[in-house]
Amino acid sequence: NLVILDRIDNPAAIAELKAINPKVTVTFYPYDVTTPLTETTKLLKTIFAQLKTVDVLINGAGILDDHQIERTIAVNFTGLVNTTTAILDFWDKRKGGPGGVICNIGSVTGFNAIYQVPVYSASKAAVVSFTQSIA
Repeated sequence: NLVILDRIDNPAAIAELKAINPKVTVTFYPYDVTTPLTETTKLLKTIFAQLKTVDVLINGAGILDDHQIERTIAVNFTGLVNTTTAILDFWDKRKGGPGGVICNIGSVTGFNAIYQVPVYSASKAAVVSFTQSIA
């Protein structure tokens, strides 16, 4: 199973993914990482009810636009934190969950800031710090 959560519905891309390996079920759910934690949890309940388990979460949403400070932080960091926090409740082995793997997509600017994009750099540094903290 491959579940894609994205703001943009792209049926051609979904069809292309399905064609790569017809044995894989590809499902799309509309999702904006900037939604509140409660909405993310609701969506994950739906997904877990259908699939029973999810093995890997790839947090790959990101934007680079330092003119949109709040949106950059919301997409690059807050959304990643909310999505991770929401799935941890389903995966928590202390509560009988199966565990899982999280892959947070960062940037080299998370380690070495670039002066032209300070907000983006800071948001990616936050991703690095958050990821290290929960590892």
